[in-house]
Amino acid sequence: MAISQHRTPTPGPAFVRLLARIAGAEPPPTGQPLSAWLGQQIDWNRAVALSGALDGRVPAPPEDAPAFDAAEDEACARLRASLAASITGDAGPEAPADEAAPVDYGPFRSHYQARQRAMLAATGRLRGQLRDTLAASPARARLAEVDAVMEQVLSPREHALLAKLPALLGGYFERLQQAAIAAGGGRAWLQVFRRDMQDVLLAELDIRFQPIDALLAALRTPRTP
Repeated sequence: MAISQHRTPTPGPAFVRLLARIAGAEPPPTGQPLSAWLGQQIDWNRAVALSGALDGRVPAPPEDAPAFDAAEDEACARLRASLAASITGDAGPEAPADEAAPVDYGPFRSHYQARQRAMLAATGRLRGQLRDTLAASPARARLAEVDAVMEQVLSPREHALLAKLPALLGGYFERLQQAAIAAGGGRAWLQVFRRDMQDVLLAELDIRFQPIDALLAALRTPRTP
């Protein structure tokens, strides 16, 4: 069952507030400086690696480095659109036909985790490919090296946080279902849950594409001699 909807990318604070609403908690204040947040994520060992990427010698680009052109740019856009379509085109498992029967969250958890694995695999490959392309230019090779270090620094914590989303949605699922039972039954709540689950998946897709968007922006910039 597909739910069609139009949306714009969810910025960080909006995503946090979406998750706070689903978790049934008060949204946290916005406006934490990026430098302060990065300081909480980067340990000393990884800070040394980042410093080396910023200050050290950049490796020579490989002779067979791939080129980036309009066709490659369009391929990246198609991949993102395909991932988004796989989310919006599938609202998740069907519920039991008997509306009096309780709905199990397990299939919805598996559905969400499958979408997460697909996003992780696709964006990981694409990020590596774009970084290789970026490294082919001496003027951009340092940016590629910095991105590689930033991925090592931030990705494990990002993955750990995103891995908690299925459990967060599970609590929301149960609250909606219990509220519907207390109000006399019906399945309207499940449609609400499906839309919110898709919103969270699409917002997660935006987050996973943020470093890719940065690499694409660098690749689209005309090379300097």
